[in-house]
Amino acid sequence: MIRRFARPEPSDSGSCATRLAIAVGLFMVAVVALAVLIVPMASMNQGIGSLAAGGLKCTSDEAAEQADTSGYAEDSIPENYLKIYRKVGKDKGIPWNVLAGVGQVESKHGRWDGPGITEKHNDWGAAGPMQFGVKDGYPAGNSWGGDPVMPVDKRPEKGYGQDGNKDGVVDVYDPEDAIPASADYLIAHGAKDDMRKAIFGYNHAWWYVDDVLGWAKKYADGDFSTGTSIEVAVNCEIDSQGERIGKAPDDATQAVVDWALEQRGKPYIWGGTGPSGFDCSGLLMKAYSSIGVTIPRVSQDQWNFGPRVKKGDEQPGDLVFFDVQRAGEPPGPGHVGMVVGDGLMVEAWCTDCGPIATRKYDDPSRSAIMGFTRPLEDESAKASLD
Repeated sequence: MIRRFARPEPSDSGSCATRLAIAVGLFMVAVVALAVLIVPMASMNQGIGSLAAGGLKCTSDEAAEQADTSGYAEDSIPENYLKIYRKVGKDKGIPWNVLAGVGQVESKHGRWDGPGITEKHNDWGAAGPMQFGVKDGYPAGNSWGGDPVMPVDKRPEKGYGQDGNKDGVVDVYDPEDAIPASADYLIAHGAKDDMRKAIFGYNHAWWYVDDVLGWAKKYADGDFSTGTSIEVAVNCEIDSQGERIGKAPDDATQAVVDWALEQRGKPYIWGGTGPSGFDCSGLLMKAYSSIGVTIPRVSQDQWNFGPRVKKGDEQPGDLVFFDVQRAGEPPGPGHVGMVVGDGLMVEAWCTDCGPIATRKYDDPSRSAIMGFTRPLEDESAKASLD
């Protein structure tokens, strides 16, 4: 069900270590590192040459590759639902089997006999096989928009309800309407950049994300990843013009950028300073440390290190800071990433939201940008390089 739980959506606010994190960070790293040892990461760290040859682009908007259908999917998903999932996945450019995973968890593809699946709504105000909110004043809200069943010309501008089968009716109980609406909801919540975050937006619980992706894996024939979004974010080497990302203006900055990009695929670890994983400021501190330059440990202090750079003049190696501030923490930005060019940054971001990766920084779905700095222009940094 969409927004079943009143938990906040993941944001930059949970992504960076504070002074408290420094005190407990070593303990957290030790605990999480044990788990990291059993996670295969080799497939997430390809070289520049192989990726460039394949023409991989960070800003590609190509449709996600669609997985083949497993025998299990053919045996367990109703034929009409399977056909719709596959068509909508192809049309919308997101994995059909993720949509099927949502449909299974929400309603067993319309077969669950609980309230709100084929008529009315449940106690949260959700209805239909994909469990859209259809009632104002209920926990699920009215993400469908308008009435559960309404003529096309009565559909309000807000909401995700649509007439997927062109029968003139917007019907939350009709899978031909509800499944494409579900796809649009996931896309609006960032499915093409970070599928886990998008699924979390559908229902604010990480067990739900894991459950949906677990079903998606069962429905796919062979290995499955959530389309190309995370793979691109981790392995991206080519920008939208086909040029290599992270092309820095000098050798020292280039070494810093290259080191940061090489950490992609490793997990976000609260308080982490490597080598198994990092938090946002820990990643950048270690990147500069790799060339013998010491910058502050936490984002609030990194903000005051090096001259500020005007927006539009940022370049690879600069730091980009976000307006994330929380009670009990020092004043200043609570999240930071490293600019790598073409409007992209490399960052360690958001516990459980995915690996260290390349993402857009000037994005309306993110916290506001406070500004940019250039650490290697700090006097102490210059002295270290002399």
